[in-house]
Amino acid sequence: MWPYPKVLAHRGGGTLAPENTLAGFRTGLQFGYRAVEFDVMLTRDEVPILMHDPQRGRTLPGEGQIADADWAQLRELDAGAWHGPAFAGERICTLEQGLDFCIGNGIWMNVEIKPGAPAQAARTGELTALAVARRFPGADAETLPVLSSFSFEALMAAKEAVPSLPRGFLVDTIPGDWQARLQQLQAVALHTSHKNLTPQLAREVKDAGYALFCYTVNDAARAVEIMGWGVDAFCTDRIDLIRPDAY
Repeated sequence: MWPYPKVLAHRGGGTLAPENTLAGFRTGLQFGYRAVEFDVMLTRDEVPILMHDPQRGRTLPGEGQIADADWAQLRELDAGAWHGPAFAGERICTLEQGLDFCIGNGIWMNVEIKPGAPAQAARTGELTALAVARRFPGADAETLPVLSSFSFEALMAAKEAVPSLPRGFLVDTIPGDWQARLQQLQAVALHTSHKNLTPQLAREVKDAGYALFCYTVNDAARAVEIMGWGVDAFCTDRIDLIRPDAY
């Protein structure tokens, strides 16, 4: 049901490196992580990049929406100095660059489709799926990245573009119609916050035949608890505290 790694480094390197950067992936590798979760967003000129926030100011200097800026502008910004001087000068990367790095280093990926603007939802899903598919022609199902998103529209567009890529529907609190949504998406998994999960909900998801993934688990005891409920995998910021092979 979940043939993929059980513990993923959140946004590449967790809290130890600037998120969604190649430096983050390298940091994860240093701690033995060969599975990551990262976010994909579109620039104004429709370049899929690794980015979480829809606006600049936290991980990128300046102001304005990512959806209103071209790749040529964003690629020049410092994406590492906010984290610390050791990462000053780190740049953001395109989805293609991120895929190439992960493939080259044997890193499995959960690719979260994160539209920077509602109008970009379908296009972000489509272009993300197509970019991933180009890097995995004829790949075994166990090696394919899983596409996930809070955006139902984005995931549906990804499904239409590349039906063969596995999908996980991402929710904060599991809604009453979760099973109908998963059926529409032909998803393999439900992704949800561990904070809002209960043993009963976990059992319902598993009994329905779906895998169950949780974000973002930073306490080892909590990880043991939810895995005991049937959770298949989770991502963590604390790659320094939780071993990737512990479960």
